[in-house]
Amino acid sequence: MKKIGFDSEKYIEEQSAYILERVHHYDKLYLEFGGKLVDDKHAKRVLPGFEEDAKIKLLQKLRDQAEILICVYAGDIERNKIRGDYGITYDMDILRLIDELRGYGLSINSVVITRYNGQPATKVFINKLERRNIKVYKHAEIEDYPINVEKIVSEEGFGKNEYIETTKPIVVVTAPGPGSGKLATCLNQLYHESQKGNAAGYSKFETFPVWNVPLKHPLNIAYEAATVDLKDVNMIDSFHFDAYNKVAVNYNRDIETFPVIKRIIEKITGKESVYQSPTDMGVNRVGFGITDDEVVQEASKQEIIRRYFQTACDFKKGLTDEDAVNRIKLIMEEVGLRPEDRKVVTPAHEYAKTSQATSTESMAVIAIELPDQVILTGRTSQLMDASAAVVLNAIKYLAHISDDIPLLSPLVLETIQGLKSKALHSSIDTLNLNEVLIALSISAVTNPIAQVAYEKLAELEGAQAHSTVMINKNDEQNLKQLGIDITSAPVYPSENLYYQ
Repeated sequence: MKKIGFDSEKYIEEQSAYILERVHHYDKLYLEFGGKLVDDKHAKRVLPGFEEDAKIKLLQKLRDQAEILICVYAGDIERNKIRGDYGITYDMDILRLIDELRGYGLSINSVVITRYNGQPATKVFINKLERRNIKVYKHAEIEDYPINVEKIVSEEGFGKNEYIETTKPIVVVTAPGPGSGKLATCLNQLYHESQKGNAAGYSKFETFPVWNVPLKHPLNIAYEAATVDLKDVNMIDSFHFDAYNKVAVNYNRDIETFPVIKRIIEKITGKESVYQSPTDMGVNRVGFGITDDEVVQEASKQEIIRRYFQTACDFKKGLTDEDAVNRIKLIMEEVGLRPEDRKVVTPAHEYAKTSQATSTESMAVIAIELPDQVILTGRTSQLMDASAAVVLNAIKYLAHISDDIPLLSPLVLETIQGLKSKALHSSIDTLNLNEVLIALSISAVTNPIAQVAYEKLAELEGAQAHSTVMINKNDEQNLKQLGIDITSAPVYPSENLYYQ
């Protein structure tokens, strides 16, 4: 049974009340949402009991008073920047986000393209949005932002960017990832609201780091592990300590930029800022939802190990630099963790050692730990890959089906292999997880045993798994969609450069 360390309902109630309290001071509050608005799986992993759609439920409580702006940096569209957890580009993620938010009954005001200067791929994306009746605003890059306050807060700065027409007292500003221009969009709006004589305010809703837990708490260190590529470092908020003689945790970028942001806000409003520290700017109450600190600490340590493997694999793929690898190793040392402290790592590699592999291939084995703490394995064979094998083994165990009873007809699987190799001319005929799950769902219609196993797929939610080699992107996404937290050793499965 999974241990719970966080009260999501208490958090949502307290968080919504705190935001509404902040809104009462202004005609309009621009609320910058950091992190993931939908499917916050990092928070779910490090705060057992946190619902990954908690922020959406929060917004649903406020939906009569809130509308949403989505920002994206034009340069991220141009270089096809990928959102790692979904494996899709930022422009596609915006389309996904709009669909999901609409599905929750939330109001989407518009998409804001930041630092736009006519980039070709971005033009295509703008056309796509506008032809689907999504309003788009374009903001140009402001030279010397955010240093030259005089220029920024003038007709040559924010004044040359479009004012975004909004109608509700809370304007949530979100984005598919960091560096998308959320803060600049909020400040741009403050400038134009001030020009119109409206009293508008700015606040930041950033879940991590958690300001009211200790600096070196594993929960906050897990945030550093998740952002090694951004080089974020948690720090004591010196501004907060100086103003109130109280310790609060923030991160380097917010602390470094606070003085200039404060000056910009004061220049816009013409009066002294109500904020004495970057922590003051925040509205996050997540720390008050923790109910079992020991559970949260252990979950956070496991997340640090997962991030260690992810960073090592990203480096192997050329997606990050050596600094990130060195940083995650230091974090592991700081917390006193080893890769083997993830329970599924050793069983996977021990089973791989006992299996036969060619001189040019590493044996692909995946070990999975089920919610009852039983660990099972699956390996790649001529018929199916390790991801498919381990999932079948897991649901057979959960359904109490004997190992020697096949869930799928060998004839069906061989027919699918023939389709791949002969009709579709694929150089790899080993069946992947998606293909095996489709075969299972079809077999479940006529095979009662397959039906029982098929119904157990939902029980894989929260399972932990580790692969001895890097698995392909499709298998990785399918495992994540099943709710399985998968890590991989930074090893390619073969010497092939394209076909993996």
